[in-house]
Amino acid sequence: MAQQFRDQDLSEALFHDVDLSRATFREGDLSGARMLGVVAIGLEIDGLVKDLVVNGVEVTGYVEAELDRRHPERLLLRSDEPALLREAWSWLSRHWDETAARVAALPEADQHRGVDDEWSAVETMRHLVFVTDSWFTRAVLGRAGAFHATGLASGFVPHQPEMGLDPTASPSLDEVLEVRRRQRTEVSDFLATVTRDDLAQRGWDATEPGWPLDPTERTVLECLHTLLNEEWAHRCFCERDLDRLAAAG
Repeated sequence: MAQQFRDQDLSEALFHDVDLSRATFREGDLSGARMLGVVAIGLEIDGLVKDLVVNGVEVTGYVEAELDRRHPERLLLRSDEPALLREAWSWLSRHWDETAARVAALPEADQHRGVDDEWSAVETMRHLVFVTDSWFTRAVLGRAGAFHATGLASGFVPHQPEMGLDPTASPSLDEVLEVRRRQRTEVSDFLATVTRDDLAQRGWDATEPGWPLDPTERTVLECLHTLLNEEWAHRCFCERDLDRLAAAG
């Protein structure tokens, strides 16, 4: 069995003549890491990547441009125009409906089955329940008790018990979709009347523990961008894993 390193601080460590082939780095921070004289054939990186330099060339711009070419809807996700944000949300809603229909057509066991240690389809949508509660219900609307118990947060998020998240929750697909429908309606209603002045306001000054820790560090627009990006990225992850499940029969 592969050796595992969990919840350890290895910052500024020096790995010299170490075989890390086929190693997996999950939910880690590689900011500022340097790889010198390495062999990286078939290396796969997925995450928040900025200022990536490969053999002296900063490649992040090329990657982002190619992603925009493949997925032109990404331009809507970064917009600061209310009308385009509404269009982005409409796009996400339509395509998530298609993805949810794919999930509903699976046997129930597969709806809750993860692929390659990733979240299952139901868990992915539970995570987006949490994301919406965090970056919209809490940060934008400023609602107390914003978090649904069935929301699924990443392990690094603090104060989860205080937020009311239930680590033992095991909701059905229909239960998660019902929460998602209610959330979607609230976001749609908000975007229907939002103005550019509204988007420039700071996030809500929260007094109770939750996520994000301090919504006032972001503008409303930045909070909405986070929500839109999370919705887009996790739908891509979900579709990828549904394809893997289909390929595995």
